[in-house]
Amino acid sequence: MIRVLLVDDQPLLRSGFRALLDVEDDIEVVAEAADGREGLALAREHLPDIALIDIQMPVLDGIETTRRIAADPALAGVHVVILTNYGLDEYVFNALRAGAAGFLVKDIVPEDFLHAVRVAARGDALLAPSITRKLIDRYVTEPSPTGAGPGLAGLTNRERETVVLVAQGLSNEQIAARMVISPLTAKTHVNRAMAKLHARDRAQLVILAYESGLVAPRSR
Repeated sequence: MIRVLLVDDQPLLRSGFRALLDVEDDIEVVAEAADGREGLALAREHLPDIALIDIQMPVLDGIETTRRIAADPALAGVHVVILTNYGLDEYVFNALRAGAAGFLVKDIVPEDFLHAVRVAARGDALLAPSITRKLIDRYVTEPSPTGAGPGLAGLTNRERETVVLVAQGLSNEQIAARMVISPLTAKTHVNRAMAKLHARDRAQLVILAYESGLVAPRSR
């Protein structure tokens, strides 16, 4: 059973998302919150698999809520998915850096919404290759290297190669084809690299690859 926490200051939207989720046999909405502070408390109480969090809310916004969830070891199993009206804007970019596993635009069709919840629950990053490339483009225009990240020296050559390909926006299947390995082996390399670099998900792995200098931003 996938346990979901809804955090949005608009009751109508919460009701709509809940109506979609409640009819699914493998998904359970365990709690709802109208702001980030309440959502953080409920996350600690219920330990959901997924926290669907609105990016702009009163009291505590989605970015700070995400940051606090990501920083709490007790909430390591909570995958944050940001809800937004605007696509990959400044707020979403900052939320991904804060530790969000991905994001959804609120006008998503129901089938894609349910699929996205299940993808995030598996621990896979909710970023299509096209979105990953948009994330990369931000680093192309505004790189902010901070030096080598934790665990970088501990990566094997194959893991380093995998991280580079992830940072280029390739899916596991594309990585497998490029490295001439199976998709399962590619996923294993990705997961091991995330563990060594303390990245919560694929989005964080992309960011760490650029911030650590493992991948250099291209010049325009």
